[in-house]
Amino acid sequence: MSESVKEAAKTEEKENLINRHKNRRYLRPKEILAYICVSYGSKNLSEFVSGNQQFFMLNFLRLKGSTYGTLSLIANIYDAVDDSISGVIVDRTRTRWGHLRPYLVVTLPLIALSTLMMFSAPELTDAKRTVYALFSIILYGLSMSYYNCWSIMLYNITPNVNERNNLITTKEFCDLFVVLPSVVNIAVSVLPKINENITMQSIYTGCALICVLLCVLASVFGFRNMRERVPLVSREEMNNTPIRKSLKELFKNKPMFVVIIASFVNNIKSVGGASESFFWLNNVGSLLYGTFSGLVTGAPNYFMTPLAPKIIKKFGARNTAVICGLFGGFAYLALFLIGYAPFGERKILNVAYLYIMLMICGLPNCVMRVCNAVIQGDVYDYMEWKSGMRNEALLSTVSGWFGKLGTSLMGLLSGWCFTWIGYEAAYDKFGNLVPISDKSVLNGIFAIFALAPSIARFGYGISHIFFSVHGKFKEQITSDLEQRRARRILEEESSEDNN
Repeated sequence: MSESVKEAAKTEEKENLINRHKNRRYLRPKEILAYICVSYGSKNLSEFVSGNQQFFMLNFLRLKGSTYGTLSLIANIYDAVDDSISGVIVDRTRTRWGHLRPYLVVTLPLIALSTLMMFSAPELTDAKRTVYALFSIILYGLSMSYYNCWSIMLYNITPNVNERNNLITTKEFCDLFVVLPSVVNIAVSVLPKINENITMQSIYTGCALICVLLCVLASVFGFRNMRERVPLVSREEMNNTPIRKSLKELFKNKPMFVVIIASFVNNIKSVGGASESFFWLNNVGSLLYGTFSGLVTGAPNYFMTPLAPKIIKKFGARNTAVICGLFGGFAYLALFLIGYAPFGERKILNVAYLYIMLMICGLPNCVMRVCNAVIQGDVYDYMEWKSGMRNEALLSTVSGWFGKLGTSLMGLLSGWCFTWIGYEAAYDKFGNLVPISDKSVLNGIFAIFALAPSIARFGYGISHIFFSVHGKFKEQITSDLEQRRARRILEEESSEDNN
């Protein structure tokens, strides 16, 4: 047999091996369960902390509101600086367990300590309470800067894009059943009345402990049962790449900035979200209608989430994001144009109409969340395709900067909107809030409630029109990466066999 024939046979054999790797399915059921458990434990903890931290520190640690606000500002500034450092460190971590997986467990002692500190109220002087609170908040932020890289595991445990997208959908669906943060509100309202020895403070501390234990158990289970399979550049290659070059490549990533802009504009919806309680109390007549609204309007999520992969597969993630954004924008705009009381004084019909309209407005929500995760993966893939390095943590850090900026600005805008419309609360003789009657103010509240989400959704959809990683270009990137990864895997396996 001639040398050319032998070489052709070897090439064909290698290509067959590469094709088998490209179509290979990697995730075992136990590994899928592990990722979902980590997500579930993390989401319970983060939602509990974000929803109750301020309330606990003001009412039980007895910080002044101005003090807490100052501490939060200091912590956010520190967090922004720390994110820059942690992103670089995580990207350059290389261990026998992977570069992301170790952070699932090494951060747990800090997470447990900081969370329990935040939901404990020791007897201290004012100055010591302030230092205690600041230390616990900063420690929690520091630990989560590294722990949160578990979410990037999604893009590393399988090179198979279809597997990844299916895992995104499964995770989003399971996250709909996160209930512990909601149970807390029921517990603090009911248990002290049943048994006077049970205090609200002890309930918050106990729930914090439960959330920590759930997070710890889920993280250890995830560490033991997940693997990182997307091949990375070696430690030597990473060390030989200056951080300056990584940043330069990062800021040349145009798809990343499209995603950042879309997320930033979509943050405007939080302005409308901040007005929800005002709307249900003043325009509709009772906060109770808002409670039922959350239950009714969230129902479509349970059947829309499983449909998300099929929709994305049919239209592509970019086009699906555009469609969802425009659909939501027009739906909220229709709600505003029709008004909140089209049936006059017939309240039951008006409330039913609001529930139906808000259900329609919310139809794209879960599809958008799945889309966001898929598109984020496309950004990482583009980075790897373009520069040879993924730098997920650093990319996530830059996105986080703009996300925090957006959250801060929208919080400021939310407050100013109510000043502009002339809102002033009304009280009964017992000091309880009662609905106001000023028609112009009521119209202003409704405008914030409906138009802010409409603007946000339109901005989200229009921004994604400029996302270039789709269609033939995305297919080319995916094909090229599959070839590269398969070759790298084969090289690594060959090297291990030779050793």
